Amino acid sequence: MQLKQMCKEISQFLQAGQEAISRIRVEHIIREQNTWAAYEILELFCEFILARVPIIENQKECPSELREAIASIIFAAPRCSDVPDLLHIKNLFTTKYGKEFVSAASELRPDSGVNRTIIEKLSVSAPSGEVKLKVLREIVEEYNVTWDSSKTEAEFRKTHEDLLGGAKQVSAGATLSHTPSRNGSNNSSPCITETSIKSVHDNQEYKHLEAPSPSNNNSWLNTNEIEQSHKNNDGPTGDAKSETSFQSSDVLEKARAAIASADRASAAARAAAALAQSSFGSLKLEGK
Repeated sequence: MQLKQMCKEISQFLQAGQEAISRIRVEHIIREQNTWAAYEILELFCEFILARVPIIENQKECPSELREAIASIIFAAPRCSDVPDLLHIKNLFTTKYGKEFVSAASELRPDSGVNRTIIEKLSVSAPSGEVKLKVLREIVEEYNVTWDSSKTEAEFRKTHEDLLGGAKQVSAGATLSHTPSRNGSNNSSPCITETSIKSVHDNQEYKHLEAPSPSNNNSWLNTNEIEQSHKNNDGPTGDAKSETSFQSSDVLEKARAAIASADRASAAARAAAALAQSSFGSLKLEGK
């Protein structure tokens, strides 16, 4: 009676032109029809087992001719909430044959013996578009509804985009320019700029290139060594030369920037030292 009521409602939706709702409601009808078909098979299995209860009592292991029926009932018990007695039967079989036998049927192992039709009818996967279209046509024919199925057929044939496939690849520049800042302040920049990246890179180059002493002679010596190395690496004209020259120029420019930063840091350190010495001298005079 519930199935008939649901089919009647879908026919009314189709008559009113509400095909979107009908395409959703028809899945419930298919699920109920599959459950009904599974119940009919389980009923036959229960009668088959009931007639052979003496054999089950006399044998410790599960009889081969009863394996399909018993395994199917064990598999269907948690999936048929309308029949709680199946769970009680499953517990009895667990006590009789052990947890390993029940686990094999519940997990659908290759040697479980569960009926294939029971597996298909109690599956939780969504029905295909062909099955849904077939049921809709049966409802239309039963209730004599005038319905053009072209839109629904096109919708069922449509291939939807896989949203779990992962993000598309983007260029490195776009990634840097659209990466949000981790700082929660409103004054912070919302993206990583090229200047900040270059500054960090220059600081890293400075750590590798600068000697412990802030002497200008050593700095210019490092520059001359880099320039001499750059000149020695010049080879014949070609693609390889252009690429090597570009990389060497880039390294040279970063080295010069790091040296300039070191000079500024040295000047600031000397100024700070002079200021501290002057302050210390004035304090000594006041002490006298």
